Amino acid sequence: MPTVYYQGEEIECEEGAVLRDVLKEAGLSVYNGRSAQFNCRGAGSCGTCAVKVDGEVSEPDRKEKARLWLPPHHPNHDVRLACQTRVEGDVEVTKGRGLWGQHV
Repeated sequence: MPTVYYQGEEIECEEGAVLRDVLKEAGLSVYNGRSAQFNCRGAGSCGTCAVKVDGEVSEPDRKEKARLWLPPHHPNHDVRLACQTRVEGDVEVTKGRGLWGQHV
């Protein structure tokens, strides 16, 4: 089983699990500030669940790539949307500063 490392926690999950769901089920949030209340609930449209991911995860799909082209994100920021990312192996996750977590 893959292990997700986030904010000092180690969470085991099923391979293929959605990263946002894994963290949420463990009682951890991928949101900063008010975005915890005002987000798209995993639809991949708001961009507030952006995180830096090191490890084995799915490739970004067209929807995720399109959202990461919109401000405040940019493909050069090297972030992923937790709601669109599937865990395929051990992963270390870092949440950046800013409402969208874009400053990693």
